[in-house]
Amino acid sequence: MKLVTYRINHAPERLGFLEENMIVDAHKLGQLKSSHLPDNMLDFIDLGMEGLNHAVHLMNTATKEELLDCSIPLANATLLAPIPRPRKNIFGIGLNYTEHVAESARTLDTAKELPQQPVIFSKPPTAVTGTETNIIHNQKITQQLDWEVELAVIIGKHGKNIAKENAMDYVYGYTVINDISARDCRRAGQWIVSKGQDTFAPMGPMIVTRDEIADPHNLNLSLTVNGVEKQNSNTKFMLFNIEELIHDLSTVFTLDAGDIIATGTPAGVGAGRSPQEWMWPGDVVEATVEGIGTLRNTVVDSEEVK
Repeated sequence: MKLVTYRINHAPERLGFLEENMIVDAHKLGQLKSSHLPDNMLDFIDLGMEGLNHAVHLMNTATKEELLDCSIPLANATLLAPIPRPRKNIFGIGLNYTEHVAESARTLDTAKELPQQPVIFSKPPTAVTGTETNIIHNQKITQQLDWEVELAVIIGKHGKNIAKENAMDYVYGYTVINDISARDCRRAGQWIVSKGQDTFAPMGPMIVTRDEIADPHNLNLSLTVNGVEKQNSNTKFMLFNIEELIHDLSTVFTLDAGDIIATGTPAGVGAGRSPQEWMWPGDVVEATVEGIGTLRNTVVDSEEVK
């Protein structure tokens, strides 16, 4: 299924199932079928595969009239980040594509050797924003605003010390993240100020459940700035694949339903270019992952944000 968090005008956010150009409201569908479905993404993910299968059953058994009664055109809705406020920090993975390791070593003083373990950082929940929203650029803090298209994994159930061979059982679905980075805000090698500022985690436009992605390790991902391609690669070039990331993270942290893992970015970031390129107010950045969709955001100056 394709899952979205949406809003009509200024009404509270709601959970929906995307079917072509229509959003089926989850809670209203449940009411029509004398059943129950949550009205928000995290509560729905908490139900796991059982809840997902139940929703699929309700969709498949609903009449056309019932579906119309609880649907709205996608064009009439505003899509929010699929998980507008995660319960925990997003787990970020640095230097997870070989060519990105090389370009970072040239320009960001990182090690030129390939990491022997996943490089882990985090982005706070307040960094999350949706598609068609603004990325806030505070020029008093950074003059080096950069982009990073990434496949993000949504965890579907509680787990600790997860074996690699069982790791995919813990995946609920996938979305797109643009790991916005202020390259001049690293502090003594620590990345959270660089990575975690407000709006620095655009996410969406939807969650695609794992059953709809045949092979997450063979997805094209790309990014443009003002229509000019900057990144173009494939998830098959990850240094540590999803199973390895889930295993490694779960040996350190308990993973819970709704947790988000941003799996790293390929080469082509602004810091790796010659000369280096940065984003500025007015720039439009689009991050795309095959099978999921495109995130579109506009950079604005912090002075314009009230």
